[in-house]
Order: sequence, then C-alpha cells, then structure tokens
Amino acid sequence: MKEAHELLVKIIKLIEEHYGEGKITPNLHLSLHLCECSYDYGPLYSFWCFSFERMNGVLGSLPNSHRQIEPEIMRQLMTETQINDIISSSSEVISIELLNKRPSVGSLSEFPTNEMYQFLMNSRNILESPITGCEKFLGIFLAPQSEDIRLDEQIYDLLIEYYKDTYVDSIFRKLFTENLPNSTIVINKANRYGRCQIGAEIFGSAAATRHIKSSFVLAKFINRDGNSVDTYPGQIQFFFEHSVHLSSHNLTHKLAYIKWYKPANLTSRFHFSIDDDVETCNVKLWEDSFYLSSRDNIIPIHNILGQFIPVKYKKSDRSNAKEYLAVIPINRKFHLR
Repeated sequence: MKEAHELLVKIIKLIEEHYGEGKITPNLHLSLHLCECSYDYGPLYSFWCFSFERMNGVLGSLPNSHRQIEPEIMRQLMTETQINDIISSSSEVISIELLNKRPSVGSLSEFPTNEMYQFLMNSRNILESPITGCEKFLGIFLAPQSEDIRLDEQIYDLLIEYYKDTYVDSIFRKLFTENLPNSTIVINKANRYGRCQIGAEIFGSAAATRHIKSSFVLAKFINRDGNSVDTYPGQIQFFFEHSVHLSSHNLTHKLAYIKWYKPANLTSRFHFSIDDDVETCNVKLWEDSFYLSSRDNIIPIHNILGQFIPVKYKKSDRSNAKEYLAVIPINRKFHLR
C-alpha cells in the first residue's frame, strides 16, 4: 500500500507539473487518501464510497417536485441546519420542546457502548471470553419463526453434545433414557427463527429464503492444541432458542445452526496473497462443500464474527480446472479496535 501511495503522489505531481494546478481534480485529490482509508477500514471493496458519491446518494433520496430541484434541496438543507443549530444550543428554548430530544440511530442506539463493545469482543477473543449462549443478547430474533417445535433427531443429539462440551461438570441426557445420578434432561423443544438483528445488522438464514444473501457468516474456532484460533466460513441454516434447567436456574440459550465449508489446500486457499505472504490475503478460497454434521454446527450467536460475500471462482492450472468458493469478508457496521 505504501508503494502504491508513493506512485500516486508521483503521478499527481507530474500532472500538476505538465498541465497545471487546475487539472488536479477532486478525484485525484481524494485518491491520495486511499492508503490511510485502507489501513482504517480494511479492503477497498468494503468501503469504496467517497464523500461526493455519498452526497450524491443523499441528495438523490430527498423528496422534490422534479421541476426546480436545486432551490428545493437548498431550502431543505438550510432548514435542517437551522434546526440542528437550535437543538445543539446550550440555551433552553421552551417553545420547541418537541425538537429537543432526537432518537439516536445506528448500531449503538439501543445499547450502552460498553455492553456492545463487550458483545463484539466475545466473537473476536474466544480464548479469553468463553461463551455458553445464555449471556445477555444485544439483539432480537425476527420472523419467520416457529415456537415450541421439535428439533430433528440429529440436531437434537448435537445439541446435547453442545451442552456436554459447554458445561463439562454437568451430565446431560435425553428424556426417557437411563436415569444417571445428578443428570439434567434436555427437552426436545425450541423456538426457531429465520433472522436475527444485532445492532444495525440483520443476519439471515437458509430458512428465510428472501434473506439468504445475509446468511453467510464467519466464526472463530479454537484448534485442538487449545492455544491457536482459526476462522471458518459457513451458512446459517436457522437460529433457535433452547432452555435447560441447570443449577436451579432455567437458562435460555441463543444459538445458531450453521453448516461450515471445508478448507482448500494451503496453496489454493491463499491464492490471492502477495509475495506468498498470507497476511496480505483478505480474500481466501475454500471448498464449495460443507463438512458433515457435527457438534461444531451449533454455536452461540455471540460467537458470530461477521458476514462475507460468497463468489464462485474457477482456478485453473496446466492439468485441470477446479471451482472454489471465494470468501470476501464484509466489515461490521460498527468498527471497534
């Protein structure tokens, strides 16, 4: 990035030298900020929207008569500016009490910043923040929904395995099975949902076909050595709530059932890296097929790291061509470091 930035500066200086300052357009000026924007916000494809493009979108969305657009938009902007000045003034104006309080908007509007920050850190630092799924959930489930349903027998078995791995000091079993001492019965009854909203983001699932594009997510898993972490892409099949009675408390867990993609070999996975440096590879290639069902298919919603865009990519060599799934991560709508 530094080398590309230096070349851009050199080209713009040559334009100024040969054609004059008047040829340095806003586009050229803004391109000098690409480097620092990439460091701040990640890959270019995740934020490519300069100020003038964003303003064009804002102006185009304002209501107008389609006859005298310019003065109408200017009047709206001037009116909003005056209202903002009055609201932000330290003096109390009794006559406009209705305008004093504006509802906050965005991903942090409903929840305190420290709570949202901790919620996000749970998905990033899974070694330091073990999550069971019954912790405070800063979001809501959305339709389509089905209440008090029976889970498929295979998923029911995986749910029991999930509880066994999560609460290692407890014993879990199915209803009408051997009555082990101090064991907890896991009832096959849950509430299933097709979508989930966390802050300003909505995650879809395969169960909500109209929102399937937002069902592709990333999550971190602890490797078998217990010290390292890898990120895996997958597709959410559905969200569900399940309650279990444990330690004299009824604990409700917010969970997601996700199918995970298989990794490609290392050479193919980092196909887009620069100078064989895997740290420069934002877009990775994965097999376009899922792992078989296992206990890892069930994770707490708190552990969802973010979304990605799946793209079919065909990689060819001298002998054959193979199609992979290119995983393009999307930045969260709130950025915390």
